[in-house]
Amino acid sequence: MTDVNRKLTVELVGTFFLTFIGAGAIVTTTWTGGQPGLVGIAIAHGLALSIAVSAAMNISGGHINPAVTITMIATGRIKPGMGLAYIIAQCIGSTIAGLLLVFLFNSLGTGTANLTGAAAVAAAKLGTPAFGANLTAGTAVVVEIILTFLLVFAIFGTAVDERAPKVGGFGIGLAITADILMGGPITGAAMNPARTLGPLLAGGSATSSLWSQHWVYWVGPVAGALIAGFLYDALVSSKTKG
Repeated sequence: MTDVNRKLTVELVGTFFLTFIGAGAIVTTTWTGGQPGLVGIAIAHGLALSIAVSAAMNISGGHINPAVTITMIATGRIKPGMGLAYIIAQCIGSTIAGLLLVFLFNSLGTGTANLTGAAAVAAAKLGTPAFGANLTAGTAVVVEIILTFLLVFAIFGTAVDERAPKVGGFGIGLAITADILMGGPITGAAMNPARTLGPLLAGGSATSSLWSQHWVYWVGPVAGALIAGFLYDALVSSKTKG
């Protein structure tokens, strides 16, 4: 296997891991009527991302997120062609995870919430991040910008910076856990376009109404990630003079 294929493989598998566990925890909460709940969903995403990033870090850099990859392109850390390949692999991994979740839950009977697995998929929209009618798209974009800014600032400080502590991806996982605890009930706290796109594509009719919101989950995370990356390089990076 070539070095390029190794990198694309770990990006695909890592994003699959994040989506399968994260979106799966949301559908499970719906199917059971409350377990594991918001805290469990946040922890599920955090642990999955921690492990995925740690496993991929020494091979691909452990992006596991198109917003992170776009920032690495913009800051000169990866070539555009390779970055685009990363993004495609990430979106494929997330979509495969969504399809397998549909298959899994469609085979389940009635859970403790008196919903079949298929009904839980529909009710939870396969764990696709979304915001309600009480929130404008503009406000949702701002929330996603802030949450992704905090996540990517943590990525630069704990993984990208050459002075970073040797903690693998666990600082990054803690950041996404904290973000979901705050923003999960507001926008779904996606912070990751692939994490949104995969369940959206795989959910079919369960997620068809969410396509009009989908642009928010690209614009917000990418903008937040870019702000964090450029700010870190300008003011904090070890390469910064002074």
